[in-house]
Amino acid sequence: MFKPFSSQEKGELARLSSFVGAIAISDLVKTTLGPKGMDKILQSANPRDSETISITNDGATILKSVQVDNPAAKILIDISKIQDQEVGDGTTTVAILAGELLREAEKLINQKIHPQIIIEGYRQARDIAKAKLNSISFDHNNDSDLLNRILLNIAKTTLSSKLVYHDKEHFAKIALDAILRIKYNQNLEYIKIIKKPGGSMKDSYLDEGYILEKSISVGCPKRLENPKIMVANTPMDYDKIKIFGSKVKVDTMDKVAEIEQAEKNKMKDKVEKILAYKPNIFINRQLIYNYPEQLMADKGVMVIEHADFEGTERLAAVLGADIMSTFDTPDISKLGYCKLVSEIMIGEDKVIKFSGCSRNEACTIVLRGAGIHILDEMERTMHDALCVLLQTLKNHRVIFGGGNSEMQMAIAIEQAASKIETKEAYAMKAYATALRSVISAIADNGGYDSQSLLQKLNSEINMQYKPNCGINMIQGKISSMEEMGIFESMRVKEHALILASEAAEQILRVDQIVRCEPRKREDPRQRFMGD
Repeated sequence: MFKPFSSQEKGELARLSSFVGAIAISDLVKTTLGPKGMDKILQSANPRDSETISITNDGATILKSVQVDNPAAKILIDISKIQDQEVGDGTTTVAILAGELLREAEKLINQKIHPQIIIEGYRQARDIAKAKLNSISFDHNNDSDLLNRILLNIAKTTLSSKLVYHDKEHFAKIALDAILRIKYNQNLEYIKIIKKPGGSMKDSYLDEGYILEKSISVGCPKRLENPKIMVANTPMDYDKIKIFGSKVKVDTMDKVAEIEQAEKNKMKDKVEKILAYKPNIFINRQLIYNYPEQLMADKGVMVIEHADFEGTERLAAVLGADIMSTFDTPDISKLGYCKLVSEIMIGEDKVIKFSGCSRNEACTIVLRGAGIHILDEMERTMHDALCVLLQTLKNHRVIFGGGNSEMQMAIAIEQAASKIETKEAYAMKAYATALRSVISAIADNGGYDSQSLLQKLNSEINMQYKPNCGINMIQGKISSMEEMGIFESMRVKEHALILASEAAEQILRVDQIVRCEPRKREDPRQRFMGD
């Protein structure tokens, strides 16, 4: 039935192939989990980019850089990417939990328990885990001071497993201050991160304004107070002849000069339309040639050209301006406003700073570090912290960290499983074991006795009724997470739980893998020979 190069795997062989691929991906990132997790060096397989490397412990960055052929492994990589897009953190947790669920499912299948029974048990366990997660979470949205302290602790918890661990207090304050500025708008686009090599990591700071990594054109003023700002996306580079694919027949060079003069007059008319708006600053996404730049500079207008599209969009948002492409409606078009525009130096580079924007929510995080690889990892770190804080502001629900939530969910599932008489109880207990494996991975990465810590944590929560206990990764013991200030966003944990459960269920349903015949490459020489 199949063509010669097609293949298929059925039954146990297909399941084994899926389990092996998914568990391998889980094990790949397991050592990066937790505050004592290790980093990975990622090097491109392309010979042209072999010198391009990344050093990171971010699960999504690692997994999206890995080239795999196994379909189940691709599913885990995909859920890690979705976790990163939706909530920003928990990318490693979701891959590890999905892998552990499949590892436990493989044991049950070897005991002749049908995959559909395992899926049903996993679904019941997931619902119990979600309910428990909601019951142990708490909300301090009514007390702004307490909420801010918890948000700071959440940022420090997120940064504890990152490169900036030793300066987490400094970076947590930067992330919190940035997020509080967009508290009501909740748009991360208003926070720009720029990287400048040089100095130490602690030299990084939050600038209360928007910084554009461009330079002001020659002959223009370098500082303006209370300016009116026009943001545009329009061609300003046709003051010379640009006729492609056409022939122009002229008798003398005077005719060529007339054509050039006509183009010049067109540009002059366009500049006059722009100046009719009476802007103090003209920012264009596209290039600006010397002639229109000179016309504007003569009128005292600050000209900024070739602003990247992202920069143009952000500027229009924070300045309250429209992005213009035509200039025939000065009455309804809106110019932007800020209190001060000036050229400043960061490291060795000149940049333009917009202070006191009309929508005073914009800010810029300036990252400093020894090298570009460190700065790249710092950018990923700050992105994770900002996303987690934003999710917490949206959801308001907070839980204790240090493995506390995983242990409480596991205990709740086991208690429910003990009351069930059907085979689904085995799957529910396996789900609880997978949750405990996540805690075990965190402890193992710190070099501690994970089994001993798991038993102590289980005893503290289940027997001694200390619901705020967790693993103290600094001293390798069980401590109060409330006293240590280790909190996590419930939304991040819940999202990871749902994605991992659904991915495991999808892979468990597979009983056949069909690989189609690859497309053959034709030799162009044969085509010409046939002609």
